[in-house]
Amino acid sequence: PAWLRRLCGHLLSERLLRPGGVQAVVRGILEGTGGGAGAEAAALDWRKCDAIAKILASCPQQCLSLEDYYRQVCPQILDLLHIQDKVAARQFQRVATTTLLTMAREHPQLAERHLLQPLLSPLLRCSET
Repeated sequence: PAWLRRLCGHLLSERLLRPGGVQAVVRGILEGTGGGAGAEAAALDWRKCDAIAKILASCPQQCLSLEDYYRQVCPQILDLLHIQDKVAARQFQRVATTTLLTMAREHPQLAERHLLQPLLSPLLRCSET
């Protein structure tokens, strides 16, 4: 029903905007893939990673502005690149890169400011010295 979809969307958006919310949402969606071969198969499942990326790249209706959403969520997306668990890291990195590409296509200036500049700043510092 529509009311349930709205409520779930509201709760999901609320969680994303909290500290550590992006990682919690990604873990929640990827959870249940099992261990061993199941987790390995899930790491190769681009469709699941694409679906998560679309969720992350979409600004929720209750967010004040797109700029505010990017400011809160993009650092968390970059944090997905630093997950230590090897199997989970592959999934999280795929979600992060697909989200980055989606955001860069949809809102290039915001993605550059909140994703690409922080991601590339260590490289730029090294090249300037």
